[in-house]
Amino acid sequence: MSRSKLIVLAVFAILVVAFFVFDLGRFFSLDYLKSQQEQLAAYRAANPVLSVVAFFVLYVVVTGLSLPGAAVLTLAGGAIFGFFTGSILVSLASTLGATLAFLAARFLFKDSVQNKFGSNLQTINDGVEKDGAFYLFTLRLIPAVPFFAVNALMGLSPIKTLLYAGVSWLGMLPGTLAFVNAGTQLSKIDSLSGLLSPGLLASFVIIGLLPLVAKKGIEWYKSREILKNYDKPSSFDRNLVVIGGGSAGLVSSYIAAAVKAKVTLIERHKMGGDCLNTGCVPSKALIRSAKFMSHQSRSQEFGIKTASAEFDFAEVMDRVKRIVETIEPHDSIERYTGLGVECLTGEAKITSPWTVEVNGQTLTTRSIIIAAGARPFVPPIPGIEDVGYLTSDNVWDLREQPKRLVVLGGGPIGSELTQAFARLGSEVTQVEMAPRILGREDPEISQMVLESFERDGVNVLVNHKAVRFENEGGAKVLYAEHNEQEVRIEFDALLVAVGRTANVTGYGLEDLEVPLRPNRTVETNEFLQTNYPTIYACGDVTGPYQFTHTAAHQAWYASVNSLFSGIKRFKADYRVIPWATFTEPEVARVGLNELEAKEQSIDYEVTEYGIDDLDRAIADSEAHGVVKVLTVPGKDKILGVTIAGEHAGDLISEFVLAMKHGIGLNKILGTIHIYPTLAEANKYAAGEWKRAHVPETAMRWLEKFHTWRRG
Repeated sequence: MSRSKLIVLAVFAILVVAFFVFDLGRFFSLDYLKSQQEQLAAYRAANPVLSVVAFFVLYVVVTGLSLPGAAVLTLAGGAIFGFFTGSILVSLASTLGATLAFLAARFLFKDSVQNKFGSNLQTINDGVEKDGAFYLFTLRLIPAVPFFAVNALMGLSPIKTLLYAGVSWLGMLPGTLAFVNAGTQLSKIDSLSGLLSPGLLASFVIIGLLPLVAKKGIEWYKSREILKNYDKPSSFDRNLVVIGGGSAGLVSSYIAAAVKAKVTLIERHKMGGDCLNTGCVPSKALIRSAKFMSHQSRSQEFGIKTASAEFDFAEVMDRVKRIVETIEPHDSIERYTGLGVECLTGEAKITSPWTVEVNGQTLTTRSIIIAAGARPFVPPIPGIEDVGYLTSDNVWDLREQPKRLVVLGGGPIGSELTQAFARLGSEVTQVEMAPRILGREDPEISQMVLESFERDGVNVLVNHKAVRFENEGGAKVLYAEHNEQEVRIEFDALLVAVGRTANVTGYGLEDLEVPLRPNRTVETNEFLQTNYPTIYACGDVTGPYQFTHTAAHQAWYASVNSLFSGIKRFKADYRVIPWATFTEPEVARVGLNELEAKEQSIDYEVTEYGIDDLDRAIADSEAHGVVKVLTVPGKDKILGVTIAGEHAGDLISEFVLAMKHGIGLNKILGTIHIYPTLAEANKYAAGEWKRAHVPETAMRWLEKFHTWRRG
C-alpha cells in the first residue's frame, strides 16, 4: 500500500477509534436528542447560519466515516430545522457523506481487491457496468441494507462517482423524507426500534422491490412491443427450430430431443458444419500426415541413421477426405433422426418470431435458435480477386501441391496450415502485419512456435502489411509494407487466414432488424437471447469465442433457455474457456496468461516447469516446451495456465477441471500421476510452486527438531 493510502487509512482509523474510546456515541442517542431538543432549537434560532453549517458538517463526517448515528441525526434534522429545511440538509449531507465513504473505499482498496480477485469479479464488474445504477437505486430504497456496506462495496466496483452520487441521492430520498418527517414529531417517538416498525420496514422493502418489478415490467413491455406486429399462432407445430447443423446447432437440437421436445434442425449444406467439413477435422488430419513427414528428417534423434518417405500430395488430401467421411456419420441426418430430431436440408428464412420458411413450407415454433456459424474473412486488398486465393473452406479441394505458398495471417488457423504445408514440402511464406504470430499468447510462447517454424523452413514475415496483389508476366506477386519499405513476394498460391466473420445474412435477420454488434456478430443478452424473446443465437454467429467446444457449451444454454423460458433460465458461463493451437509445439491455454493479466492489472505469480526435464518427453525425443501457471499471489489458486509442448491440448484438461471446480495446485501435487507420462508435467509444475512457497520458519524448526532427535 502506498504512503498516501497509509496516511488516509491512519486518519480514518484514528477518528473511528476516538469515537468509540471517548464514547461519543452517547451524543447520537434518541434520549440525548430528546433531552437537548429545546436547547438545540434555541441555538438554531440564535445562530441560524452557523447551526446549518455545523449540522451539515457533522452529518457529513458521521456518514463519511461510516459511524453509527445517521438515523438519529436525520431525526434531529426534522426536529431542529423542520421538514423542508431538514430534508434538504439531510439529503445533501447524506449524499456527500456517502460519496466520501465511497471514494475512500475506492482509493484505499479498489486496486488491490480488483488485482487479487479480478477474474472472479469480472461477472460482477460487467453487471455493475451494465445495471449498476439500477441495483444501487434498489439498495438505497431499503433502509435495512447497511448504509456503510453499500458505500464500501460500490467503491470497489467500476461505477462512476457522479452517477453513484446522483443515484444515491435519489434512492435515499424517500427514506430521508420519512425520517425527517418523523423528527418533526420527535416527542411522540419512544425508540428507534419503534420508528423502524415491521410495517414501516416492510413498506420500504416493497418500495425497494419496485425497481425490480419495474425492470421485469419493462422487459415484458419491450417483448410485447416487438412482438405486437406479428401474428402469434394459436398453436405450434414444434417447440424449437434450429438453423444451422454445425456444433452449436447439433448440440442444441440433441438437447431438445433429449428432453422430449419436438425439434427441427435445418442445414442448407453439410451436416457437421465447418468443424467437420472444413475446419477442425480436416486440418488435424493434414497436420498428422505432415508430422509424420517431419519425423523423417529427425530420424537420427531416434537412433535411426536415415529414413525417407515418398508421398503423393493428392493421396494425402484424399486421406483427409476419407477421415472426414469416416467421422461424418457422427453428425449425419440418419444419426440425429434416430435421436428424435427432424432434419431438413434447405435454405431457412425466419419470417416472424414464431415462423421459419424452408423448401416452400412454413414451420411454426415456440422458439428459434440461430446457429448459422461463420466463414473465412477475406480482406479487400487490391488485386486479391485477380490473383485468386484459397481459404480454410476450399483448401481441402487441392490435389496439386503449391510450390510457393503465401499464408496471409499469423493466428491459429494460419499458423497450423503454414507448418503443415511446409512439412509437406511447400516453400511457405507467412505474412503477419502484427509484431509476432499468435499474438494472443505470451511473447515467449509465440517465439517457441516461430523458432519451430524456422526449423521447418518457413519464411515468417512479421510487421508486414499486405498492400496489393498483382499478376506480373505470369507470376503472382504480393507487395507488402515493412518499415515504410515495399517488399515483393512471388508465389504460386495464396491462402487467406486472417479471421472469420459471422454468417448474419440470407435467412431473415435483416427483415426482422435483429441487432448486430460492431464486430458483425448477432447481439444477444447473457441468456443468449436476441431482441426477440423467442429467438436465440449460439456458436460462432454470436461469439464471443469461435471454438467448436464453446459453441457446444453455448448450445446447452440456448436450448434450455429457449425451451423453458418463463420457468427457468441460465446465464451463459464463460469463466473457464480452454483452447489450443495445433502447431508443433502445441499451445494450449485456459484462463489468463501474463499478457492478459498485465492488461487487466491483475496481481499474479508465475510458476514454470520446463518439459525438457520430463522423463517421458526425453524418452520420446520431445523434450521441449513449458507448463506455465499463473496463481493468486501467495496462494495455490489457479488464474490461468499455458502449456506449450507435445500433446498440450490433452494436458490442459487437468487444469480446466481444477479451475472449473476450484481445485488448487496443492491438490494437483497430491494426485498420483502415472509414470512415465507427459501428464506428470502438470504435477511437477505444482511441485515447482510448492517449493517456492515452503514455510521457511517451519523448516528451521523442523531442522532443530531433527537435530535434537539425533542427540
